[in-house]
Amino acid sequence: MKIYDELVARGLVAQVTDEDEIKNLVNEGKAVFYIGFDPTADSLHVGHFMALCLMKRLQMAGNKPIVLLGGGTGHIGDPSGRTDMRSMMTKETINENCEKFKKQMERFIDFSEGAAIAVNNADWLLGLNYVELLREVGACFSVNNMLRAECYKQRMEKGLSFLEFNYMIMQSYDFYHLFKEYGCNMQFGGDDQWSNMLGGTELIRKKLGKDAYAMTITLLLNSEGNKMGKTAKGAVWLDPNKTSPFEFYQYWRNVADGDVLKCIRMLTFLPLEEIDKMDSWEGAELNKAKDILAYELTSLVHGKEEAEKARTASLALFANGSDDSTMPTFTILDEHFTDDKIGVLDLMVISKLAPSKSEARRLVMQGGLLVNDEKVTSIDTMFTKEMFNEKFILKKGKKTFLKIVK
Repeated sequence: MKIYDELVARGLVAQVTDEDEIKNLVNEGKAVFYIGFDPTADSLHVGHFMALCLMKRLQMAGNKPIVLLGGGTGHIGDPSGRTDMRSMMTKETINENCEKFKKQMERFIDFSEGAAIAVNNADWLLGLNYVELLREVGACFSVNNMLRAECYKQRMEKGLSFLEFNYMIMQSYDFYHLFKEYGCNMQFGGDDQWSNMLGGTELIRKKLGKDAYAMTITLLLNSEGNKMGKTAKGAVWLDPNKTSPFEFYQYWRNVADGDVLKCIRMLTFLPLEEIDKMDSWEGAELNKAKDILAYELTSLVHGKEEAEKARTASLALFANGSDDSTMPTFTILDEHFTDDKIGVLDLMVISKLAPSKSEARRLVMQGGLLVNDEKVTSIDTMFTKEMFNEKFILKKGKKTFLKIVK
């Protein structure tokens, strides 16, 4: 199966322009394509994961990825899919986040010998002269068409800043710049980016002639990826210091039954023939599929050794075993105790199992906290210092474990 047909079969392709041309370029390994990543945090999360896997697939088929780090667009903030404006970051924070993104991406993408390149749009956006930009680029955009774009329509009632209104122009200029400077002939992005991406394609054709060879393809990156990347309390990070390999494994081990095969198709590199055989799996077999998903993705992000450790620890815990060697750990200090005791709410907050005492209180009252497999029933529960000399494992909900050591 050719790579483009495989992308379709895996459920990745949502919309395309110039499908025949795109298909031929991708299948022949002649696509020079980019995907943009705005540095809104100090780590990539699994909302970015699908894009990274896509880049890896296409590179393996001979195509050339361009990683676009949004050091420039990060100063504005993409309004797509948001109900409010992003908080403003300093230039230093944006630059630091870009560097961390690039380092994490090296696990997925081969940057050796020109096989892929990473660029930062701060290099060309921050030096633009505003009046020149208005004359050169602004004249190519219809405000009426921009206001019809879904990324703006959903914000009009609550308020859309002029700062964010310029995001489409900046993103479009990125494609124009990459086309001219690097021969980038294709852009990929999530289906919520469709309007922004079409703006780039149209800008190239208006500025360089309708024969300019630039094409657009959107995939179910952000809509599915962000849904998978967000939990009730935040993102699942690719940085092991923010989400441990064990927690990462547990996240995928606990996906909904209806999502597991979709995730395996979209995110793993298992052969489609092997995945198709799982379509009829039910019950205990679905649990096996979840284990396959968790293991494959943890291997991709953290390596096979960490995936093996996470799988072993997970199986031991769910079988009431005692292997907690790879479990996330918090070291409790003497200063955390008062009269050699600590309350359950304080323990949850200092160990960051809960972001606040109110959240810790809610969790205990709803029966969502266990200590060594025993449910904590009172918010006034106290633990003595001596109790931490033995095994002391907190379990929040169904999938979050934390070992407390002293």
